[in-house]
Amino acid sequence: MTDSWNNLGLLLHDGARLLRKRFERRAESLGLSSAQWRLLAITLREGRVTQARLSERMEVEPISVSRLVDRMEQAGWVARQTDPSDRRVRVIVPTAQALAAHAEIRALLDEVLDEALSGFSGAERIQIAGLLNRLIANLGEAGAEPPAAQPPAVR
Repeated sequence: MTDSWNNLGLLLHDGARLLRKRFERRAESLGLSSAQWRLLAITLREGRVTQARLSERMEVEPISVSRLVDRMEQAGWVARQTDPSDRRVRVIVPTAQALAAHAEIRALLDEVLDEALSGFSGAERIQIAGLLNRLIANLGEAGAEPPAAQPPAVR
């Protein structure tokens, strides 16, 4: 096996870290921390999500998510609502402010992905997305991971 194969986990981690850092640098103008970006991304993707699910997806303690949601709710990014199917459960939903910023966030992400995939053909971009989707499916629990985003547009 090659060194690249033996280091696959590190390569995936480093790639994700560099994508996240590049995105955060480009998105500083919106004034959200890394953790807030992650929470907002999950909330925008899922639409309605419990704090327990956020804690699981973000891999942080529930109390940390609760405090993070408190700050984001005060800043107008998310709101807590009662779950119509279980009044004991509170769900986190994106606000109009978050939905309005979604197009800007998506454009910034597309720029970062285009930069990361510079020099890759359209077929290679689709192949990378397909392989990563399969990797996630192999490792994910049934229903535990949302469907991955579509590959970035070929330009």
